[in-house]
Amino acid sequence: MKEREEEERRSEEEEERKRKGSKEEEKRKKGKKRKEEEEGEEEEEEEEEEREKEEKEEKEEKRRERREEKIEVERRGRKEEENRGRRGKKGNKGKVRKKEEEEKKGKERKKKVL
Repeated sequence: MKEREEEERRSEEEEERKRKGSKEEEKRKKGKKRKEEEEGEEEEEEEEEEREKEEKEEKEEKRRERREEKIEVERRGRKEEENRGRRGKKGNKGKVRKKEEEEKKGKERKKKVL
């Protein structure tokens, strides 16, 4: 009788161990799944952050390029204006001389007439 009781107790203890073991295994599996999910989420977040950084860098680079283009266009415009001004001044000098000469001739004619 004692042997039977002992065997029953042992079998019950073994069943409890198995139950506990299976519960612990389930917990471990759930924990692993959670960890994998968390790691996957973290990786996704990191990738998203990297994409955002790259997009920001690209935008900033485009801005820089636009600024440089504007500056270059302004420089070209100034140079062209300066060149036009120089050309214009040289061209105007001749016209101014002609006008001055005409005015002198006109004054001289008026003096002769008087």
